[in-house]
Order: sequence, then structure tokens, then C-alpha cells
Amino acid sequence: LPPAEAEALVRALQGSELRDIGGQGWLRQHEYVEKLNMHGILSASAGQEQLLTELLVSHAKIPVLIGELISVEIWKHKIFPVLCRLQDFKPRSTFPIYVVLHHEASIINLLETVFFHKEICESAEDSILDLIDYCHRKLTLLAARSTTAPAAELPAEPLASPSSMQAAPVPPQELQKQAEVMEFEISLKALSVLRFITDQLDSLPLSALTRMLNTHNLPCLLVELVEHCPWSCWEAGKLKKFENGTWHVVPPEDQVKMTKLDGQVWLALLNLLLSPECQRKYRFDGFNKSQLLKLRAFLTDVLIDQLPNLVEMQRFLSYLAVTDPAPPKKDLILEQVPVIWDHILKKNSGKWEAIAKHQVKNAFSPTDEELKLQARRWAQTYSLDMMEALAPDKPRCRVCGAEAAKRCSRCRNEWYCSRACQVQHWQKHKPACDLMA
Repeated sequence: LPPAEAEALVRALQGSELRDIGGQGWLRQHEYVEKLNMHGILSASAGQEQLLTELLVSHAKIPVLIGELISVEIWKHKIFPVLCRLQDFKPRSTFPIYVVLHHEASIINLLETVFFHKEICESAEDSILDLIDYCHRKLTLLAARSTTAPAAELPAEPLASPSSMQAAPVPPQELQKQAEVMEFEISLKALSVLRFITDQLDSLPLSALTRMLNTHNLPCLLVELVEHCPWSCWEAGKLKKFENGTWHVVPPEDQVKMTKLDGQVWLALLNLLLSPECQRKYRFDGFNKSQLLKLRAFLTDVLIDQLPNLVEMQRFLSYLAVTDPAPPKKDLILEQVPVIWDHILKKNSGKWEAIAKHQVKNAFSPTDEELKLQARRWAQTYSLDMMEALAPDKPRCRVCGAEAAKRCSRCRNEWYCSRACQVQHWQKHKPACDLMA
């Protein structure tokens, strides 16, 4: 994006009411977030994200993004299930609902890109407490998934593409499956954001540290993730790991190699346990101590060779095993608490069904003309050049999944490996193609 356009998009970011999610004004906000997200990824890959960082800080937009993140999270928990249960809700297209589900992923992705910078963390101000709570909820979901449902059970087949959803409604069960897969990826992004927050402990409000260590006991939650590792699994005797949005089989020679997600957990633990201020505040009682000492079994020479800082962790755990650290002093402290989640819940409590019905009528039942207009706007937002620059892999055939070299010449949205596959898919693709072309 040109600097002037990036600044205009950042300036235009604003919070929205839960009732307005999915409406025309909200969709414009989602477009702004999506464009900034794609711009941030491309800028970061070129090492040029400084402009976006400065714009978000100078216009104080990080608290706005955190508010929107939590708002759409509440929508997913409170309103989306009501929508799926409504008997009279039979939309022409489920794409508007998919956009709302995708909004949370877009925001957390943008935050992951920029939270590496100290000034972003500082500009969040008191809303950093809300973001810490958000990350805790997502990591709790990750830990619960790893102990109750093996990660391998996540759908591996390609889900319905956005372009196909614009033309034909997707059953509620399919939408819920899409939401579940997105939830897993969002939780992994939240892990990265949390690790970046722990990098800036000295810049956080006083209450943030207490919240991470004692309110949520994040060290023990991170131990749970090390122990169960929800982004890897064994299937048919082969080790599979989740990286860059897909599950892939790990060759035997790479099975002990640390992934980026493994590294994020270990770095967050290093930040939380080895900081003198954290050691002073954390309660090393019998349970916490026994949980932390589980880490010693994972600190192998191979792991330490890949992340040498873990030598310090090894020393700390050896010391912890033979000592009983003094309990933290119980000072009288006025503690800040997060307010965004509670504010949205109190404001909308008891109105979930009314909001769902309002959104069915005003946002999720577009006419054919509105769908065509929306499709054209999305085609402009997701420019082909931008999408190809973002894609980590070569395009795959929509029908058989093989590497694709041909693209629909009308809408230029779907890929195929051969004319035979394109002809086979045409009846399904035609309604979406008519919309997009």
C-alpha cells in the first residue's frame, strides 16, 4: 500500500457495536483490517513494517483493534450458535457469516505481525489486560483440545472456499466446522502474541504481570502445552506437525527439530520464570513447583542446542528442585482489571436472540444485487497479485488437490490442474463465477 493509503486506512479504524456486526459499516471496517493485515504481512517479510507500526501507535488504534477482537469473539460464542439454531434462517449465501468468523483471524494476525515492537505493546495501555485475558482463553482451549481430542481429528480436507459460499449456502454444521478449524489457528496466533507481550515485561502496567502469573497462572498453562503439544500428533505411525496453516508429515531426521510454535512456548516460559520481578511475584507452592519441574524431562541436549538460552532455564529448575522460594509478600494493592469483555457482556446480556434476529434481517440475508456488489468489493480487496504474494505454496486444484497451473478465465478465482477437473467442477462453480465475473 502507498503510505498515504495506509494512513487513511489506519485513521478510519473504529470500534463497532455487537448489534452492527455484519452490517455495511462493519464490512467496511473489515475491509480496512484485511488490507492492513495483508500489507503488514508483506511489509514484515521485507523488513519494512515500521511505517504501519508508527501509524497504529500515533493514531492510538491498538486498543481499538483489541476491542474489535473481543467483540467478534463474544459474537462467536453468544450469537453464532443462536443463528445456527434459527429455524427460519435460510440465507441465499453464507459468505457474510464466514466474513464475521474470519474477522477475528484477520485481527489476531495483524496483532501478531506488529506486537513484536515494544512501542506497540506500550500503546495498548490498559487494554493489554484484555488482550492477556483473550490469549489465556485461547491457550486454555488449545490445552483442552490436546487432552480431550487429538489434533489429528481436525479436518484435513479442503473446506468450502469463500467464492463458493457467495453463491450457495453452506449448512450450519459446515460453518461450525470452519469456525472450529479457524479457532485452532487463531489460538496458535494468540500464543505468538502472548510471547511478544512477555518480551516487554518492563513496559507493561503493574497489574499485567500479576494477571499473567497469579490470576491465570500462565507458567503452568505453558507447561501443559509443552507436555501435550497440540500442534503435533502421530497418525498411522507418522509424526505430523501443524505449520503455516497446514498439517504435514515430518521426515524422521527432522522429528527432533524445534518448530516455531515450540520456540514461542519456551521463550514465553523463559521470560516469565527467569525475570527477577516475576520470581518475586510468582507463588512457587507445591502444585506450581511440581508442574514446572516437569519441564526438566523435555530439556534435552538436542533442544538446548537449538535454543541455547534454555541452559538458564535448566539451572533455574535444578535450583528450584532443592529449594523452597519465599512466598510473595501480600501487599495491599489496588489492581486494574480488564473491562472490554465485561462491558460488552453487560451491555448485551439477555439480548442475544434479538441481536441474532436483527442481524438475519439486516446483515445476513443479502439480495442478489447486494451479493454481486459485495463480491466485486472483495475481488478488489483480495487482489490476485496480493494473494499470490501471500500464498506460501503453489495453488492447488479445487477438485483433486493436485498442483494447479490453470485458473478460471472469467472470475480468475478458482484453480485447476486440467480442463477435465474444470469441466467437472463447472456446475458447482458457475453461480459463484457469475457473481465474481
